[in-house]
Amino acid sequence: MLKKYIGIVVFFVFALHLFSCSEKKGTNTQGGKMVEGGAITLGISSDLDAQLDPHTASSASVREIFFNIFEGLVKPDTSGALQPALAESYTVNSTADEYTFVLRKGVHFHNGKELTVQDAIYSIRRAAGLDTGTPLVSNYANILSCEALDGNRVVIKLKAPNTEFITAATTAIIPDGNDPAKEVIGTGPYAYVSRLIQDTIILKKHTSYWGKPAHIDTITLKVIEDAETMVMALRSGVVDIAAHMLSGQAEELHDLTIAEGYSNIVQALYLNNAFAPFSDMRVRQALSYATNKHEVIALASSGYGKAVGSNVYPSFGKYYLEDLTNYYEHNIEKAKALLTEAGYPSGFEFTITVPSTYPIHVDTAQVLVEQYKAIGVRIKINQVEWTTWLSDVYRGRNYEATVVGLDSHTLAASGLLERFVSGNSKNFINFSSAAYDAAYNTAINTVDDAKQTEYFKQCERILTEEAASIYIQDPSSFAIMQKNIAGFVYYPLYVLDFAALYKLE
Repeated sequence: MLKKYIGIVVFFVFALHLFSCSEKKGTNTQGGKMVEGGAITLGISSDLDAQLDPHTASSASVREIFFNIFEGLVKPDTSGALQPALAESYTVNSTADEYTFVLRKGVHFHNGKELTVQDAIYSIRRAAGLDTGTPLVSNYANILSCEALDGNRVVIKLKAPNTEFITAATTAIIPDGNDPAKEVIGTGPYAYVSRLIQDTIILKKHTSYWGKPAHIDTITLKVIEDAETMVMALRSGVVDIAAHMLSGQAEELHDLTIAEGYSNIVQALYLNNAFAPFSDMRVRQALSYATNKHEVIALASSGYGKAVGSNVYPSFGKYYLEDLTNYYEHNIEKAKALLTEAGYPSGFEFTITVPSTYPIHVDTAQVLVEQYKAIGVRIKINQVEWTTWLSDVYRGRNYEATVVGLDSHTLAASGLLERFVSGNSKNFINFSSAAYDAAYNTAINTVDDAKQTEYFKQCERILTEEAASIYIQDPSSFAIMQKNIAGFVYYPLYVLDFAALYKLE
């Protein structure tokens, strides 16, 4: 383990020169003439859900692909700002409990059907569970009703005021009566064609797309779970492009085109707060003091990453609190004292369940194993496949701790903070705090933007102060592509924009 650490540190020094010359925090722009059409293969580290249902997808790696297939009434642009999509405009009443959307004309689904108000109503009612009583999209649970005002306007009434509801309107609109389990139909720049489980997914350009058309005709997503195999696939040209690569992989493939940006996630040691001893806040705080996040970034991320102190990453602008980053200064004596106070003077043992398909999370877990030895805490690492992690950890909550990254589909604070409300279906860490619930509920029911922002920041502080989890970083991310591929764009969200990609002559 220590030899590996030394090697990583040596690489970090060497890599400074490499990445000082690479594209950073934006779009890669190689020389050469753009060529319209053609086909490319894009490597992905995990397969999509068994059922390609945009209303039930929970994984960020799935949603970033769905960004190209499905669209909502609004969608984020490259700055993260929400722009009109299937709705050409919308209005909100003064009490923020009624939203009216004017649908865009001339929008066609992938099957050729033109978008109607009934498609929007069906999709919204389905996602909100208005007919079943069970919302498929948690942010739609606040919807009281959804009705057509006329031939192209939809009115959504809420149970309670919510100025951030517009961020939920990115939820996919599908054809009236459509069952995604049987037929995958969206309005996005790419249409679903076929798939071979754990192997490939094929998408084709939507030639009747209402917006700016895609450049590439066919996108083949190749599932390659092993990191080294992905590197070999890029080296051999079997894969044209792969995103979410690590600095070490970028160094190996330095002769290809490399774009650098942030992952737009909060990587943390997420603790199951319902599991003893993590049900004791003092234990969670002890681990926070025992964690040297800057060392984690240096060793597990080769120094590329932005340290964070709560469950909001830097791209969130006005909501992000830089001062929380060092709230728990590395202090072994404080950590030991808290463990003793909690009844664990000799430490304890627990297991970190981590998805093997994400090397950065595995490497982070390994660094934490070494760091926590200083306070007598012994860790076992259980590497599992991504599908197992989703079923056992995220959905089943049958775990003790995990290292993973959480994302948001919009730059609204609720996108990252809603999940920690007591009883929320996405609250897989079982965090429960009356103070947090009160602050969050006040925030979403506050119409004044400045006051709402302060309540959301209060939520962030509570997560940190009560050490809901051990927050580490927003890792840097590298997109690696063949020399004849260009157009890769980094969003401040977890998004892959295939429509921006193109080939060079």
